[in-house]
Amino acid sequence: MRGFDYQALYCEENIFRLLEDPRFVSLRRFALFITNRARSVAVWQQLARPKGEPVLWDYHVVGLTVGPATVWDFDTRLPWPCPLDAYVRESFHPLAPESRVHAPRFRLVPHEVLRATFASDRRHMRTPSGEWTAPPPSWPPPNTGHTLERYLTLDDPIAGEVLSSVEALRERLSFENE
Repeated sequence: MRGFDYQALYCEENIFRLLEDPRFVSLRRFALFITNRARSVAVWQQLARPKGEPVLWDYHVVGLTVGPATVWDFDTRLPWPCPLDAYVRESFHPLAPESRVHAPRFRLVPHEVLRATFASDRRHMRTPSGEWTAPPPSWPPPNTGHTLERYLTLDDPIAGEVLSSVEALRERLSFENE
C-alpha cells in the first residue's frame, strides 16, 4: 500500500516498519499511539467507517515526522501524508459531555526508543482458541516478546511521553510546525 509494507488491522506493525524504511532515515520520526483508559477512542476520517462517522478504535498507531509535523496514517481518507494540524482537526472532533469517554490520549515515542522497546508476538490478534482475528503480516513480528499492552497502558512508563488531550498534543508539537 502506497509503496510501503501494509497489513490491515496491524497498525502498530505497519508504523514500526514505515519508520524503519530507509526513505525516512534523515527525518525525526515518532510513533503516535492513540488510545484512552476506556480503550474506545473516536477517530474520524478512517477508511473503516463511512465518511462523517467515527471509528471507535481500542487503539490506533500512526507515524509522525517533524520539520514540519506530518502524520502518516495508512487507514485515513485524509491526504497521505497529512500535515499534523489538518490531521488533528479532521480526525478528532469535539465531543459532547456524555461522549468524552471516547476522547483520545496519546503516547509519543521517538523512533529509536520504539525500536529498542516495542515488541509484538501478535497474541492480541488471536481468539482464545488460537484462531487469527485477522490474517497476520507476512513479515516477522517486531522484536521478541510482547510490550504492546504496556504501550497502551498510559500509566506505564515504558517509553515516550503521554499527552492527555488533543490540545496537549498540539502544544507539544507546535514548535515543530515553525
